[in-house]
Amino acid sequence: MDDVLVLLEEGNMSRAAARRNITQPAFSRRIRGFEDWLGTDILDRKKNRVEISEALTSNENEIRALMTRLRELRTKIAHFEKSRMTVEIAAQHAPICATFPDMALRAKNEFQGLQFRLRAGNLNDCVSMFLRGDTSMLLCYEAKSVRTLQFGPDIKRGVWGNDYLVPVVGGALRYIVTDYGNVPTNTPAIVYPEDSYFGEVLRKNNKPFGIPSSSANTFSVSAFSSGTRELVLKGLGIGWLPFSMAYREIESGELISLANHYGQEALQVAIYADKTVEIARRLMKLWAKDV
Repeated sequence: MDDVLVLLEEGNMSRAAARRNITQPAFSRRIRGFEDWLGTDILDRKKNRVEISEALTSNENEIRALMTRLRELRTKIAHFEKSRMTVEIAAQHAPICATFPDMALRAKNEFQGLQFRLRAGNLNDCVSMFLRGDTSMLLCYEAKSVRTLQFGPDIKRGVWGNDYLVPVVGGALRYIVTDYGNVPTNTPAIVYPEDSYFGEVLRKNNKPFGIPSSSANTFSVSAFSSGTRELVLKGLGIGWLPFSMAYREIESGELISLANHYGQEALQVAIYADKTVEIARRLMKLWAKDV
């Protein structure tokens, strides 16, 4: 696999062989061995040149991810300590910033030597990682208006707590908020993509300034609420944020909540755990209110 990655980077057999410190014929035999294992050719061997197949180049990111996982596994085996446990959690970016620090503090007090590996992504990517078994836990926001995740009997659901999506404004834009708690409809907005989770929540509830189609003046589109928070603080637009990410700034006056005029959307901080993994079961018992 390392040979294949070097070949992809160099795009040339001679340069790839030189980087691997072997002769070109030896490198070619190793690539042929990979093809034999794969059951298909990855090179188009023409008379005067060799071309790398599109099937290989289009999966370069997957190969790199696999090699990263293999190296991590090798390190875990080589440096295994029975007293140290590692739990892998797939999590949306927002709860990692807003919720996980408190969860980690509680876990640290209960489990000495526990280590976390957080794998951040949008909800669909997180669910895929969880279902593949790349992680034993899933941390995400859930709203009643959007589909509930469905898993098999080996998966346990719990709730860490409640949160809310609230519209906020900061920077110089704070001074355009009226006495009624609203702003002009053409105010710039930091919106979520319609296919993101927060975008779906805001779209289904017809919330203004939430997605491109509900904003008359979109400044930027981003699925990352932590980035939205920074842009809103600079006064670049209205944005919807989990209250847990914005309450300090709301209390200090750096952000103004517009929830009294535009409403808010209730969220639950949901935890899913693979019941076949002991540490996931124990963390679920520690973290979840309804377990």
